[in-house]
Amino acid sequence: WNKRGSKLPPSIMADSKVKDIGLAEFGRKELKLAEHEMPGLMETRKEYGAAQPLKGVNITGSLHMTIQTGVLIETLQALGATVRWCSCNIFSTQDHAASAIAKAQTASVFAWKGETLEEYWWCTEQALTWPGKDGPDMIVDDGGDATLLIHEGKRREEAFAKDGTLPDPAETENAEFKCVLSVLRESIQKDPTKWSRMAKTVRGVSEETTTGVHRLIQMAEKGELLFPAINVNDCVTKSKFDNVYGCRHSLPDGIMRATDVMIGGKRVVVCGYGDVGKGSAFAMRGAGARVIITEVDPICALQACMEGFQVATLDDVIGEADIFVTTTGNKDIIMATDMAKMKNNAIVGNIGHFDNEIDMAGLEKVSGVKVENIKPQVDRYEFPDGHGVIVLAAGRLLNLGCATGHPSFVMSCSFTNQTLAQLELWKERDSGKYGNKVYLLPKSLDEKVARLHLPALGARLTTLRKDQADYIDCQVEGPFKPDTYRY
Repeated sequence: WNKRGSKLPPSIMADSKVKDIGLAEFGRKELKLAEHEMPGLMETRKEYGAAQPLKGVNITGSLHMTIQTGVLIETLQALGATVRWCSCNIFSTQDHAASAIAKAQTASVFAWKGETLEEYWWCTEQALTWPGKDGPDMIVDDGGDATLLIHEGKRREEAFAKDGTLPDPAETENAEFKCVLSVLRESIQKDPTKWSRMAKTVRGVSEETTTGVHRLIQMAEKGELLFPAINVNDCVTKSKFDNVYGCRHSLPDGIMRATDVMIGGKRVVVCGYGDVGKGSAFAMRGAGARVIITEVDPICALQACMEGFQVATLDDVIGEADIFVTTTGNKDIIMATDMAKMKNNAIVGNIGHFDNEIDMAGLEKVSGVKVENIKPQVDRYEFPDGHGVIVLAAGRLLNLGCATGHPSFVMSCSFTNQTLAQLELWKERDSGKYGNKVYLLPKSLDEKVARLHLPALGARLTTLRKDQADYIDCQVEGPFKPDTYRY
């Protein structure tokens, strides 16, 4: 079915739901272009395809349904997997990508750009629900929403079995968690053991982003994690490439597509100087902006100073800066009271994973505030005194809401790690190698991912002699650095 409720042609996977299947041809053209820019994934298909190591494996993905993700999906499918997919953000889906995958039947897809929160969690449940099965064998997650729904579902089913208590959306003020509880309330009344059975079926999850990894570690420390997890985010070829170089490319792309503003000469505040903040700060400086960093971590703050950036508090610059970008992965970074102090038409956006870095709920509750939609994912909030701020992507990821996210080449690094993580978890599912904890891929695989991408850039590696390798206590073929090395 498509979003409007009309049936898709019979040849298309019957349980997909996308916005417009007519966009599939356009999506397929862009997928072909992306394949050329994603050498890691294409080489992985060549290396493992004949062996079909994922044959018979059911994989659910909750990750931005973009063209680049389409290449990941079709890589998993080429290795034998059956795939169901949803997006992990209401604004990040590229409808032509979703349609191309649905039409090719390489996955069932439940995603469209501009989902409501209710639709988003419906899509997540559909991607996790496997007809005739208790659930997926494996999960590819980005931000942890698929993992969260299983864990919360099992917990709520146990409460229902104990005393008949059903989830109640009224128990929370959080609009998104209300939707989660609504989904679970309906689900438990239809099938009171669905999520518990699913939790037993899942053999592992590979997690894409910082916030999702943080959630997993918290659950593991409390003994609540129900299946093994591989932390893809902290693979060097993810965190130092996707988070730094991807943001360096896609942040200015999103700001410029949304506003057409001249970045050169503007004062830009980047909140946070981790990997995402570093990429964002360098992008803004590269475009000619005068960049100011806010930080809580003295090491990151010192790094920013040594790179020539001013480090200040938000209060120091709130009324002077032109553009504000949150990158922290924390909550409540820019509040409604802060936005009220900004200059007229200051631009406010976020490139951290979730939507709680910018106080959108507080902004919408300001007495007398008016909202004018300029175009999709660009809104001007006008305060009673007549001045306003321009908010991008409703506080969600502006690079995906207002543009197309990271480019294919850098996503090839991230998604090759995802594929290798899925292969590793499935291969070792019964070996006892992985308990219900959070693990990193070995450095040898990290180096392999980097090695796969070098020929496309015309790079030629120098080879160590045996005596040189012995001198620094490594193998000729690597790994070349100890696990403590920070790159």
